[in-house]
Amino acid sequence: MKASTKAYGDIRVFAGSGSRSLAEGVCQYLHIPLSPVEIIRFPNENIFIRLQTSVRGQDVFVIQTTSTPVSDNILELLILLDTVKRANAGRITAVIPYFAYGRSDKKDQPRVPITARLLADMITTAGTDRYLVLDLHAGQIQGFFSIPGDELTTFHLLSDYLLTKNLGNAVVVTADLGFAKKGRNFAQKLNLPMAFIEKRRSGNDARAQALSVIGEVRGKDVIIVDDEVDTAGSVSDAVRIVKESGARDVYLSFVHPVLSEAAADRLRALPLKEIITTNTIPIPDAKYLPNMKILSVAPLLGEVIRRVHEAVSVGQMFNE
Repeated sequence: MKASTKAYGDIRVFAGSGSRSLAEGVCQYLHIPLSPVEIIRFPNENIFIRLQTSVRGQDVFVIQTTSTPVSDNILELLILLDTVKRANAGRITAVIPYFAYGRSDKKDQPRVPITARLLADMITTAGTDRYLVLDLHAGQIQGFFSIPGDELTTFHLLSDYLLTKNLGNAVVVTADLGFAKKGRNFAQKLNLPMAFIEKRRSGNDARAQALSVIGEVRGKDVIIVDDEVDTAGSVSDAVRIVKESGARDVYLSFVHPVLSEAAADRLRALPLKEIITTNTIPIPDAKYLPNMKILSVAPLLGEVIRRVHEAVSVGQMFNE
């Protein structure tokens, strides 16, 4: 599949240091080389970036996740976008597989920021013409951008893989009620019943406490679905509750492997048949587990980039 030339010239893909492997997969799908860029961190922690190829008039896609180290990756993304803008690119699209500060999307208490809006503003100010993101924690974050863009979903990628498991006597369980709507989509596609984990959270620092399972899991395989796993505290509680309620094998499926603090150790200790996630965030070797299945989002991003470049509908990919 060779990228064609349209109004903005050829496709140029640049990678920040947080997403180089993913960007290489995207370029492999598009049958184009990853554009070279020099990224230097000086002893004073300042970041220097220099493009090593011309982008004048070209259709440029900058791929950079904003996972740990969050502040470094965000600043690197902003500097890279500014560099491309000052090199006179024809159009600039920020491709952000994981959008940080997704939980800071509203003022839910006095005297707090809406950091997700601030991050969207900074990305726009840096020179971005379009954005692409994957599975935002809160859909309303799309409204924080004043530029056009697309929120893509990994739902089909994850659910298609789960279909290959042929889990007929199973139930889909959401780790909390906030993911219920998306969890219902999994249950519908897999033709399975659904259950929910009820939990409560009090205060900023207190971890949510899982209380009970709403629905029948006894004697069934369980597929726990969520958008991300951060500390794995909620997942640990969910697994404990469904096992105490008589569940058989437990599968865990989620999009973003944040895996902060001791999350990998918590997951390692759980009786999980399989952990299914994606490469929106690179997983270091120390956090990779033998029962992990990592699905690549590179073909999804590559196809969307091709469609954006050729001005073809992205929604048609998902029958929308």
